[in-house]
Amino acid sequence: MTNNANTTPNTAPSTTPDLFLVAGATGTVGRQTVRELLSRGHLVRALTRDPDKADFSDFSGSGDGVEVVRGDLADPASLVPALEGVTGLHLITFDGGGFAALETGPEIVELAAKAGVRRITVLNGGGDTPLQDAVMAGDIAWTVLMPVEFMANALEWAQGIRADDTVREPFVGRLSAMVHEGDIGAVAAVALSEDGHGGKSYLITGPEALTIQDKADALAAARGREIEVVELTEAQALEQWRAAGQPEEVIGFLLEVYGNTPPEGRTPIGTVAEVTGRPARTFAQWAAENADAFRRV
Repeated sequence: MTNNANTTPNTAPSTTPDLFLVAGATGTVGRQTVRELLSRGHLVRALTRDPDKADFSDFSGSGDGVEVVRGDLADPASLVPALEGVTGLHLITFDGGGFAALETGPEIVELAAKAGVRRITVLNGGGDTPLQDAVMAGDIAWTVLMPVEFMANALEWAQGIRADDTVREPFVGRLSAMVHEGDIGAVAAVALSEDGHGGKSYLITGPEALTIQDKADALAAARGREIEVVELTEAQALEQWRAAGQPEEVIGFLLEVYGNTPPEGRTPIGTVAEVTGRPARTFAQWAAENADAFRRV
């Protein structure tokens, strides 16, 4: 898979609204993909297993362009009515119930082709998956989105910061080119609504490589109160993660990526600007947007 560095974006919204189906629409990236498509003047069907929990009313009135529909990627037959009239389809690669890798890719791609879907984006959570393989083997123009660490992951610190102004993490010197979830959604929206992105895989980063201290300082500035960083040993980190109920496979993944972050995860590249025509948002911007989550009540 390759990351295209020569994309010429067309950021002007279409004059004729198309309809897009967004799976995982209530998730961190899914909500942002919905928001970005709406901002470009399109209509969205938000696919969720539980429509009663889907709320887009905070989208400044544009939430009126969202049709919430029930469906499950693990049950392809449930997607048939949702795919009717859809131009583009945004997919995640795991089961929203048990978070297992989806094996239903061939059926989903077949149904999408029958419905006349023209473009598919796939949010890659790390490594190839059966669903992604099926999409890439199909005849519909596909784009794989490969974001590094989400800025929203910092919300995991919110409780500790509110309680005693402290972040407790191992490997505090590690670098992360973490990306604003809104920028992931923006790249997804462009790839879904414009030609020229088919057959491409986009590595998506933020504009800076930051340490834990850098992030804590940005959060402190945003909320107006200092934050102390306490470095945990590996044993202490394991104890903390297990106490929080993290599965062992997740803990193993965290140890690997935090202890030895690959170059892709700590090297900023210009995908966001190249695809969307606007610069990637900084962590300071994210911190300002989410400062209330880190303030003491």
